Amino acid sequence: MANAGLQLLGFILAFVGWIGAIVSTALPQWKIYSYAGDNIVTAQAIYEGLWMSCVSQSTGQIQCKVFDSLLNLNSTLQATRALMVVGILLGLIAIFVATIGMKCMKCMEDDEVQKMRMAVFGGMIFLIAGLVILVATAWYSHRIVQEFYDPMTPVNARYEFGQALFTGWAAASLCLLGGALLCCSCPRKTSSYPTPRPYPKPAPSSGKDYV
Repeated sequence: MANAGLQLLGFILAFVGWIGAIVSTALPQWKIYSYAGDNIVTAQAIYEGLWMSCVSQSTGQIQCKVFDSLLNLNSTLQATRALMVVGILLGLIAIFVATIGMKCMKCMEDDEVQKMRMAVFGGMIFLIAGLVILVATAWYSHRIVQEFYDPMTPVNARYEFGQALFTGWAAASLCLLGGALLCCSCPRKTSSYPTPRPYPKPAPSSGKDYV
């Protein structure tokens, strides 16, 4: 029963991480305009995501512009897009595979070993998806840090980490943790003992044994 609970916990954590990866990919706040420096403008907030750049006015009005040309984007943004989409697709595959191997599901009940392998295989795919998402977010954040500390970057063109990056890191962590729990939920093989030999049945008493 404890093994089934560990399996369910791992699946829930990984599933929440997968949802977080989708939210992180869709959010436009991957990097936010930094107000460090002499030119401080508080009337508007500028932020940029994987698909668009937005400007939020102090009045509450938000204007967004979708990136028109794919080839005109820098290599870091293109690679981050691709890795996040790959991570989401891997997570979707892992959900289907792990669902089949869950003990609370009726699928493949006649083959317990194969069902157990499906759960472990789903956990491994979740681990790969978490690593892909982690690489994507770490790569993008490294580019932000490089541009921020680059002396050639103008002060009014520097950005800092946005909420979407923190969401992506949390999503990657949950996918990794959930996938690890799914892999660890595999029960250990019981030790095989030799088949006990049946004791010889005592011969029936003939009734002649008397003193």
